[in-house]
Amino acid sequence: QVQLVESGGGLVQTGGSLRLSCAASGRTVNNYAMGWFRQAPGKEREFVGHMSKSGGDTAYADSVKGRFTISRDSAKNTVYLQMNNLNPEDTAVYYCAASPQDYFIRVGRPQYWGQGTQVTVSS
Repeated sequence: QVQLVESGGGLVQTGGSLRLSCAASGRTVNNYAMGWFRQAPGKEREFVGHMSKSGGDTAYADSVKGRFTISRDSAKNTVYLQMNNLNPEDTAVYYCAASPQDYFIRVGRPQYWGQGTQVTVSS
């Protein structure tokens, strides 16, 4: 079983950048497909992006494509979400997630979740 802890959220102005971290413990991130999801107030949780277990494939929601990038540092057992050119619509609680199978990340049903980190983008 893997435990996930997100960090790096905060308040940023429109056009700014943040990098979220997802530190894993208990198991290595190389054993899991990793994903990022977010939930804005009054809205359902939505997919942001994911990285395959191999680390060779990434995919992103259309709303963040070209602005957000997922990366993995195996030595630190950490996955990152680099967010650039942020806008107020990106305001949400961001969650890191993991699954031993790529499929469950892609369909939004990962087995493991972090506690979330708040990102607020001011206009």
